[in-house]
Amino acid sequence: MSATQRRHALGAVLIALASALFFTSTYVLNRAMANAGGYWAWSASLRYLLTLPMLALVLPWRGGWRPVWSALRAHPWTWLGWSGIGFGLFCVCLTWAAAFAPAWLVAGTFQLTVIAGMLLAPLLYRDERARLPRAALALGVVIVAGVALMQGAHFHGHLGRDAWLALASVALSAFLYPLGNRAILLHLERSGEVLNATQRVFGMTLASQPFWWIVAAGAGQVAGVPPLQQIGLAAGVALLTGTIATILFFQATAMVQDDPAALGAVEAMQAAELLFSSALGVAFLGEAPPQGAAALGALLVVAGIIGLGLLVGRTAAGSARAAQALRSDRGA
Repeated sequence: MSATQRRHALGAVLIALASALFFTSTYVLNRAMANAGGYWAWSASLRYLLTLPMLALVLPWRGGWRPVWSALRAHPWTWLGWSGIGFGLFCVCLTWAAAFAPAWLVAGTFQLTVIAGMLLAPLLYRDERARLPRAALALGVVIVAGVALMQGAHFHGHLGRDAWLALASVALSAFLYPLGNRAILLHLERSGEVLNATQRVFGMTLASQPFWWIVAAGAGQVAGVPPLQQIGLAAGVALLTGTIATILFFQATAMVQDDPAALGAVEAMQAAELLFSSALGVAFLGEAPPQGAAALGALLVVAGIIGLGLLVGRTAAGSARAAQALRSDRGA
């Protein structure tokens, strides 16, 4: 690898690290809204209601409106259904859980999404992508073990009803997210419609709007008008995660999509979300950091994600379709 290529790869890794920091805002700001008494349904719906106009400002420079509108008009029910699952139900589950667990625990548990995509593959694909890679699944077991250690240590081995529900909610969200995203990618592949990453995320955000207006209407009936603080924090999630982090992550993967080692390193940077959420939770929310067995579990999660990132990066390099599937589980 030449010096120029090394600098290019390093730049992509640094951009991916920055995207992980912005992605972390989801966990920290959701927890902040929960701590302030904000109703979870407002936190979830405001995020995507506010993400839509932000992405709309970016879209003219990232492929434009026309292909997205054409795709939605051609297959409206497909977009409505999978967007409601991959963006709607996913975010409802993740936001609701923030009321019962610290940011680092939600962030760590959500990393199950790394193996969720692999486990869902046989249900979605009918080609070589349906195969379950043994090495990747072995690393997935390491991640699951780490999550179990974190959960058990945080709740001192005695998970009450709310704790179990929160754990199940985050775990469910970790499966709903790749399910919706990959299903839309598979639909585009079969229909022959070509949308870049930003257009796809905008299309799913737009298609999920009916779901979010229903959730917002329910939130208004239960909790009334959301306070300005909650609106501001939700806008922060929309800007930092839904817009900035998404663009940074896809930029990083695009920069090194033909370099297996660099692509794996870029993917592995998502492990930093657990570290960032721990640090930010301690600094801004007064949360206790993971200690003892919980810290060991966090290290297992990080190690598993780094190993999986390097493994998947080597597998995906040189295959546009595999690289697209790899990038499908991030960016919302």
